[in-house]
Amino acid sequence: MATEAIFASLRRRSSPSLDAFLTTTVNLSGVPLIQTLASISAEIISCFRGVRFCFQRRNSRSLIRKIEVLLVLFEYISDDSGLDSTAVLCFKELFLFLHRSKFLLHYCAQSSKLWLLLQNQSLSDFFHVLNRDICTLLDVLPVNSLNLSDDIREQIELLHQQSSKSTTLFVDHNDELLRDKFYSFLDGFEKGQIPNSEELRSFFVEKLEIRDPKSCSYEIEFLEEQIVNHDCDDLEPTSSLINGFVAITRYCMFLLLGFEDDGMEWSIENSKKQRKCLIAEEIVDTFMTLPKDFVCSISLSLMKDPVIVSTGQTYDRSSIVRWFEEGHSTCPKTGQKLVDSSCIVPNLALRNLITRWCAAMEFEDSPNESPASVLQSRASLEATKATVLILIQNLAGGSELAQIVAAREIRLLAKTVRKRGVLIGEAGAIPHLHRLLKSKNAVLQEHSVTAMHNLSVCEENRSLIMEENDCLESIVSVLASGLTLEARGNAAATLYSLSTVHEYKKRIANVDGCIKSLASLSRNGKPRGKKDALNALYGIWSHPDNCSQVINSGGVSAIVGALADEDEAVTERAAVVLGVVANHSLGAETIGKEESAVAGLIELMRCGTPRGKENAVATLLHLCINGGTVVVEKVVRAPALSDLTQKLVLTGTNRAKRKASSFLALVRKGCENTAMMRSGNREGSFRTHVSLPISIPVSVL
Repeated sequence: MATEAIFASLRRRSSPSLDAFLTTTVNLSGVPLIQTLASISAEIISCFRGVRFCFQRRNSRSLIRKIEVLLVLFEYISDDSGLDSTAVLCFKELFLFLHRSKFLLHYCAQSSKLWLLLQNQSLSDFFHVLNRDICTLLDVLPVNSLNLSDDIREQIELLHQQSSKSTTLFVDHNDELLRDKFYSFLDGFEKGQIPNSEELRSFFVEKLEIRDPKSCSYEIEFLEEQIVNHDCDDLEPTSSLINGFVAITRYCMFLLLGFEDDGMEWSIENSKKQRKCLIAEEIVDTFMTLPKDFVCSISLSLMKDPVIVSTGQTYDRSSIVRWFEEGHSTCPKTGQKLVDSSCIVPNLALRNLITRWCAAMEFEDSPNESPASVLQSRASLEATKATVLILIQNLAGGSELAQIVAAREIRLLAKTVRKRGVLIGEAGAIPHLHRLLKSKNAVLQEHSVTAMHNLSVCEENRSLIMEENDCLESIVSVLASGLTLEARGNAAATLYSLSTVHEYKKRIANVDGCIKSLASLSRNGKPRGKKDALNALYGIWSHPDNCSQVINSGGVSAIVGALADEDEAVTERAAVVLGVVANHSLGAETIGKEESAVAGLIELMRCGTPRGKENAVATLLHLCINGGTVVVEKVVRAPALSDLTQKLVLTGTNRAKRKASSFLALVRKGCENTAMMRSGNREGSFRTHVSLPISIPVSVL
């Protein structure tokens, strides 16, 4: 039932104890049972008698009056220990009735106004069920055996009569009119027609009394929470409709209530509190993580046209075609020579899976976006479009506080749905965000650069950012000298996102101080910022013309240094990036010259996670293949290497086992070559004797 789903949502939101209440029996009887009933009844009356319910007013008042009569009964018989079995059974059922009543009243008192409005019919039905329950209980309650006074007996009989007469479901007509009005706004946006501002003001400000941004933000957050908790098919409205209502409410907040009083102190001292709120608002990022099999290992983006090459690996068509055009003839993941680089086969099965996943998750970047999906999201997008225009106006000419709020909202809007990001870019937000990157207000700068990063995730916006005059240089300036470490880290993330476009890699590397600033952040930033810096270095390195520049600017040294970082995730990311660098002969030789490189990788093999050990042995393998005899000798001399590698062969992941086996064979070969060279036999080099497949997995951000 819908009512059960409502209580399931309430249970998740605020009361874990409800689980026990619904699943356990009542173990009380006699006087303790009656006293407990009296206590619960008194608590309900005390908590809710003076509450001004926004909706379900009549139903709530009626239920409280019923409980007041029951309290009189409980207090009268609280010392009576001679209850018969029928009376005890009825009072146990009343115990459950009172708890359900308490939770329902609490739900109506604490939930957001808009959510109560949307649930109006379901909540009315639940009140009706409770009325039916009390009527049934009073039918079987043995009043004659309770020795009640005439006055109390009369009150119980009157309560019974009133409950028996209330046989029809009561739905407040005025509440239903408001609910219909809310749906009419949704219908208007669905048709591309923005409702009249006076109608919106009458609905939100005058009738619902949502009169300040703080109250409106609470309404939005509550509705968004229902989307997260929306795991019951019987709960109405659907997630798509709730998204539409959220977008309309957000539009009205900025249209009607303005920007000047957002309920927050926008200062750097309060930045931690802001970030806590942003984490809650961006929670969708947690459950919308792309399945790794759907991500192209070259572009690190969702594949739109997956194709299979002769090694059996799958890539996005545009990415693998560009890989071949750059002169490569090997598989990017395995390093194996491709028999025919022109032979690529569409992976229709994976394409269908991606399309179905996008439809199920309402992800806006599906390879085949269906008209139905577009229709369901149109109201939300139209309301968002209207909101974005207001936000951009305030970015351009609002007060500093208004600019902070506008930048924050654009940051959040661009975070979850890519189509929104495209919409924001097309509306002209990027030039204004660029200007605010130079702000001396730390909060404003951080929101602006983060919004820029979220916009850069959309392919369509990357060209707009790169074409904006001096915008790239401003991003690098924030990276080098941003007012907060978070701003610097998000600038690095923006550069990494931009570097996924091959044509931009060299231009990014050529910005003065870019690589040195990334190297500095990888050493001194926060864990998230360090990872973003390492990712950006990876993106820049992947252009052949940038390799020498990354080495000369200290990029490789910084990546090696990150192997010793205290944060496990940073260490693992460093190993992944080093694996990519070591796949290039110049990179492998440079890593080999770093005193701590081999020791750091071996330490990761000893103490890292299974994934970290896998990446470490893979990187050592690449070093030996591409680094020459000097590097091989350095690796071979490392203490405990053989034991750790043999252990990985037995206990590692499947990929780690393969890499470790190849590495052991390679080390043995290297030892033989070293012995031959020391004995005077100089025929051939190590590199000519070894040809092994390479696997370089790169995690998705």
